[in-house]
Amino acid sequence: MIDKKALTDVIKDALSGTDMFLVDLEVNKSNEITVEIDSLTSVDIESCVNLNRAIESKFDREVEDYQLEVGSAGLTSPFKVKAQYDKNIGNEVEVLTNDGRKLKGILKLAEETEFVIAVSTKEKPAGSKRPILVEKEETMRYDETKYTKYLIQFK
Repeated sequence: MIDKKALTDVIKDALSGTDMFLVDLEVNKSNEITVEIDSLTSVDIESCVNLNRAIESKFDREVEDYQLEVGSAGLTSPFKVKAQYDKNIGNEVEVLTNDGRKLKGILKLAEETEFVIAVSTKEKPAGSKRPILVEKEETMRYDETKYTKYLIQFK
């Protein structure tokens, strides 16, 4: 079976000097390798092909056969690494918490163990007849969320 740590090192080396980063790496018992990358700007086909070639240059199929798939993280796929949170600061996201709450708001901050989103909620101030929209910041721990993903809205 392909050594996952060695593969990770090759991938990180190939991506160094770019704004791309590793999101996910899977190697199963049949040596089927799936590499998912993302970027602060964009990931194009050429970037995936170049990474594929870098991996193939270090892992000889004659020594150990494998299947390799290199692709970019989907636009609406859940975030898997902190760099994806960093990339989406200022964008609208959807968060599903472990206790079942679904929140939509603007991602404001991403720290090592938690992130902050600004959520608009309707509140009725004392003495007012109508509720008004109020923005509140929610601090969430990564381990308290089932997923966070970029929210596409067509207006």
